Amino acid sequence: MAARADAAAGRPPPITWLGWTRLWTRVVLLAVTLLIAIPFHYLWRFVRLSSPWPRLFLGTAARICGARVRVVGVPLKRDVFYISNHVSWIDICAIAGASGTAFVAKAEIRDAPVVGWLATLNRTVFVAREDRLGVAEQINALRETLAENWSVTVFPEGTTTDGRSLLPFKTSMLKVLEPPPPGVMVQPVLLDYGPVGADIAWIGDESGKANAMRLFARKEGFRVAVHFLEPFYPRDFPGRKAIAAESKRRIEVALSGVMCGPVPPFIGHDVWAGKGPILPAALDIEDHLRTPNG
Repeated sequence: MAARADAAAGRPPPITWLGWTRLWTRVVLLAVTLLIAIPFHYLWRFVRLSSPWPRLFLGTAARICGARVRVVGVPLKRDVFYISNHVSWIDICAIAGASGTAFVAKAEIRDAPVVGWLATLNRTVFVAREDRLGVAEQINALRETLAENWSVTVFPEGTTTDGRSLLPFKTSMLKVLEPPPPGVMVQPVLLDYGPVGADIAWIGDESGKANAMRLFARKEGFRVAVHFLEPFYPRDFPGRKAIAAESKRRIEVALSGVMCGPVPPFIGHDVWAGKGPILPAALDIEDHLRTPNG
């Protein structure tokens, strides 16, 4: 618990020599997998075929990083808008490996070394939330990606949580569903990391690099259940606020079921980072590390 709290406070825990060995082994395996997938991806694109290689790479990357992904339910194959909770960057590998979906991501991801380039290969739609004038262009990009990739995933919480909480769903990127494109359905998705969710989660003041290094150095693998919940027609819930509310309701019901209890509110990144408002952060964090299904 102390190491988890230190990581969330922006103090990366020390890595043992065995941890460094695991870390670099995973980095090398990811690099080799990428070098194999990239030429085939461009070949598929050159002959104007739908490339399966981003999905294959991301699914393999999830396993290399230690994730053992289990699919629960049936993901729709096309014309689907996935709406998911958000815990870690591993979410992207898990959902894409299971479905081949494209994603909506923050605009700054596009400028990140390597990661931004990889995201473009999977037809990621980059969104600048502060760019009010560019909303129409972003919506058009979403529609085009949905037409080409058959599915798009949105994380409407806007940030990650500890794996056993939910934040309010923001609705700006659901505007593409006003009105919904013909035949498109919404399928809520629950990502459940079980009792290790809080340890895997990217929360507090931990940097992306520190989080990746910590996960790469882990000895134990971890299970991720990707629950594809019952889809619905967005026309039955007119307006993006109603669509967001219905998606959140279904995800919360599913999360409550796997936790065998009510879903508590997210205590917040500041509390995880040791900047909690009133109660001692350590007490709050210990309480959130104890999961009913753990």
